[in-house]
Amino acid sequence: MADKGQRLGELLVREKVISLVELKKAQGEQAKHGGHLGYNLAKLGYISDTEITEFLSQQYNIPAIELADYEIEPEIISLIPREVCDRHGIIPVSRAGSSLIVAMSDPTNLHAIDDVKFLTGYNVEPVISSETTIRETVEKYYSANVSYEEVMEGFEEDEIEFGEDDESVNVVELEKMSEDAPVVRLVNLILINAIKKNASDIHVEPYEKSLRVRYRIDGVLHEEMHPPLKLRNALISRIKIMSQLDIAERRLPQDGRIKLKLGKGREMDFRVSVLPTLFGEKVVLRLLDKSSLQLDMTKLGFDPLPLEQFKRSIHRPYGMVLVTGPTGSGKTTSLYSALSELNKPAFNISTAEDPVEYNLAGINQVQMHDEIGLNFASALRSFLRQDPDIIMVGEIRDFETAEIGVKAALTGHLVLSTLHTNDAPSSVSRLLNMGIEPFLVTASVNLILAQRLARKVCSECRVEDPSIPMQALIDAGMKPEEVEGGVPLYKGEGCEICNDTGYKGRIAMYEVMEFSDDLKELVLQGCSTAELKAEAIRNNMDTLRVAGLKKVVEGVTTLEEVVRTTAPD
Repeated sequence: MADKGQRLGELLVREKVISLVELKKAQGEQAKHGGHLGYNLAKLGYISDTEITEFLSQQYNIPAIELADYEIEPEIISLIPREVCDRHGIIPVSRAGSSLIVAMSDPTNLHAIDDVKFLTGYNVEPVISSETTIRETVEKYYSANVSYEEVMEGFEEDEIEFGEDDESVNVVELEKMSEDAPVVRLVNLILINAIKKNASDIHVEPYEKSLRVRYRIDGVLHEEMHPPLKLRNALISRIKIMSQLDIAERRLPQDGRIKLKLGKGREMDFRVSVLPTLFGEKVVLRLLDKSSLQLDMTKLGFDPLPLEQFKRSIHRPYGMVLVTGPTGSGKTTSLYSALSELNKPAFNISTAEDPVEYNLAGINQVQMHDEIGLNFASALRSFLRQDPDIIMVGEIRDFETAEIGVKAALTGHLVLSTLHTNDAPSSVSRLLNMGIEPFLVTASVNLILAQRLARKVCSECRVEDPSIPMQALIDAGMKPEEVEGGVPLYKGEGCEICNDTGYKGRIAMYEVMEFSDDLKELVLQGCSTAELKAEAIRNNMDTLRVAGLKKVVEGVTTLEEVVRTTAPD
């Protein structure tokens, strides 16, 4: 280690890249806090990681590479143990015949080259990368292959302490604790496992005598691990540091974002929410994977007629299309699918969102900031001065937003938005209760779409389920004549692919209420939600329950899922 530092230091001074005084200061920092000389020089701001890499590349005529551009295969990673990578500041990148290409921060480290030759039997071809990048890449790839048990090795249950006063924690200590290797590896493990398991949310929850991590997979929460309570503050501080939040503030809620680069151009965003609770801060991370965003409407779960009605409504030159359903029912995906279909050079599209979940090229997206007065109503007002064709408002929450949205729909704009109601017909009552006049509702609204998400039966372990009596289908809402002769039902037995749940992925169920003249007449007459629903059903609208039962008959989901996610008609 000393040799390496001496060599690099001497070279940098000799070539007048740094001064002797700067070298001495960096060496003093190295003696105090450890780490390689290059790391300490960069930390003090005398030279950047990139400059050191370029300098060494030119000095030794060895190519420099950007590790973020490489996707390293698991079998390459398995050739060299992590401790060897940590000790020498190296990582294997790829194999070419009998040679192993190894990224090194110091290409003159012959000990490292000899170690790798001895361990692998390959000739070593060094390439240069920065020390920080190598360290981050080692963390990324080796944490991905570590189990929870390995991360927790060395932590004894009797080390767990209770009754610690949150306010007494020193911020400097907290920062130091959050940088400890086990804590860093544990947080990386939690994030990477969530990606592998296709989780939509991660919950880190502190209780009086335990700490719990849960993943929401296909809409249902599953317990994942119980890290020692001793790690609570360090674990949560690590997440807050990654999200660029204030680790000293533990009494107020905070929101942040983490961006992970996963190679091959794939990026994963985590939206982070920190909430103070009785026994510490609870953290919820929402995973936003742009690569898995399904924008093809034909693959979302629409039946042919509802899909045709929805497309017809969003292709009208003006009017309002509302999507309704509870949180996590896929409303945003439906709206983004509609925007994706409408996203043509001929249209000016603006969206007001809270928060902006995915970036869509060609669309002007605005993030709401209530604290400075930028809310849905003020954004919508500004949009109308921006020569818009299509406007998307994240949610209609109040009279002001509803009123401006309705006026925009009446003055030649297409307005897309969401509401929080249980079904499509009750959205009309919601708008009327907000104070919108019935004649404005009938004049502006083209269509209301209600939706729910149900888990799909795992295709790998799907088997016929003879245990469900046909009476259960009738009780759920199917007509007796529809189940005559029997209906084959399916379930998942549970396998490795679906984590033994029997379900993998989700399918949307849609209730599409198009505003016919008869329906408009009933709204103007002040009819009840039940009467509107009955008229919509007469106009061939499938309710959420009926749409769900069709998916059961198709073998896509189970009766249990449909009953869990939809209300009876």
